[in-house]
Amino acid sequence: MAKPAEKLAESLEALHEVQKRRGAAIRSRDLSRTHRERLVSKGFLKEVMKGWYVHSRPDEDAGESTTWYASYWDFCAAYLNDRLGTKWSLSPEQSLLLHAENRAVPQQLLVRTPKGGNKPVALPHGTSLFEVRAALPESKQTIEKNGLRLFSVPAALVAAGPGIFRQYPTDIRVVLSMVQDASQVLAILLEGGHSVIAGRLAGAFRNTGNKKIADEIIKTMQAADYKINEEDPFDAPAPFTISSRERSPYVNRIRLMWRAMREDISGRFPAPQGNPDNIDKYLAHVDEIYITDAYHSLSIEGYRVTPELIERVRSGDWDPDNFEEDWERRNALAARGYWQAFNVVKKSVAKVLKGENAGSVVASDYSDWYRELFAPSVTAGILKPSDLAGYRNDQVFIRRSMHVPPHYEAVRDCMPAFFDLLREETDTAVRVVLGHFVLVYIHPYMDGNGRMARFLMNVMLASGGYTWTVTPVEQRRTYMAALEEASTKQNIIPFSEFLAGLVSIG
Repeated sequence: MAKPAEKLAESLEALHEVQKRRGAAIRSRDLSRTHRERLVSKGFLKEVMKGWYVHSRPDEDAGESTTWYASYWDFCAAYLNDRLGTKWSLSPEQSLLLHAENRAVPQQLLVRTPKGGNKPVALPHGTSLFEVRAALPESKQTIEKNGLRLFSVPAALVAAGPGIFRQYPTDIRVVLSMVQDASQVLAILLEGGHSVIAGRLAGAFRNTGNKKIADEIIKTMQAADYKINEEDPFDAPAPFTISSRERSPYVNRIRLMWRAMREDISGRFPAPQGNPDNIDKYLAHVDEIYITDAYHSLSIEGYRVTPELIERVRSGDWDPDNFEEDWERRNALAARGYWQAFNVVKKSVAKVLKGENAGSVVASDYSDWYRELFAPSVTAGILKPSDLAGYRNDQVFIRRSMHVPPHYEAVRDCMPAFFDLLREETDTAVRVVLGHFVLVYIHPYMDGNGRMARFLMNVMLASGGYTWTVTPVEQRRTYMAALEEASTKQNIIPFSEFLAGLVSIG
């Protein structure tokens, strides 16, 4: 008779085979009842709705949302393709957000289909699908992206309602920058006689600085005997002329977010005092606060550390192989990595205090911080040396967050743009807040992003004469909620106020 572990291994193998064929959405009929019930009971399978499941992790807490948010888009694509074949499309508004690489999980996903029942389909954690009975765009006006059927960029711009321009200005400006020639939208405008929409799109393109496309839309529609009234659908002018030559839409997203958010940050911090007169005294204070900082920063990330362990690891009075449990060893290695990275970051702080550009210092030293943070885990054989080579090479998801970080291919475009913004920024508070926020928004590494962001924040704080600031683990919920608000709703005010409440002048 097979042992329980062998039976579970058989069920996991069956699940693996189904995942290779079907991806994230798993139907009841894809697995035998025995396999399905065993996998559910052991936490490897989670029910989404009657007859549909997703793969899950057995160590997740009850009510944990990470598995669902991580599998959301793949599940929706597989579920809709299975049920509706090719007879569906996401709404033009949702299509625009996805074209802009805004993959935040929506509360309700609007789906167009001739078979729609005009009623919601409940999904986990308060999300839902709403199948609207509506005509689909022509096949030449649709595009498939990661299994999702979308309106093409030109078709979505024409079909979307005017409210999207005010509700998601950053995303829509990113999409407008993807249009290379007026002919892409003119064919649809002329074919449908959309004179009002033509006036709206002309105003939108002019808002982003693309006068050529705006003028061509107006002149062409007028030549076809349509009366055009140009109207800017945005609430405010674009902060700068948006380049249509960027390879990655994420770069324009980050630049637009930075310019829009900085206005909500300025004035919320105490006035910066500039570089301190006594640099040695400043750095001595950084040394004094180390144990407190390491305890809180590591605890925020879920490590179980104590001030005593942190001090032992710092002093070298420890042996990484002298722990009974693997989790104890991992905690000690994380503490040692934090100590090594902290010392390198302190050197970066010293450069800033001597007058070097804080953005340039971070761009130069950042990879050194990361290598030191995880070097002990490589030495111990937990990580491979290649894990220190650079940015992530896979998709990453943030625990309990509806924000989906950029695809790993985009990280290499995002990070240079991010460092440019840090170098060019003249407001210390903006460097502090957006330096931290944009880093975790990009999430360039598979692990360590939060610790790296808090290191970066403190280097930026030093550039304004603020003291090294600890983010208390007791305020983790508020801290994470503020980051989530900024990531998913583009509202940076709660995060700005949270950090402003922590900092002080040295």
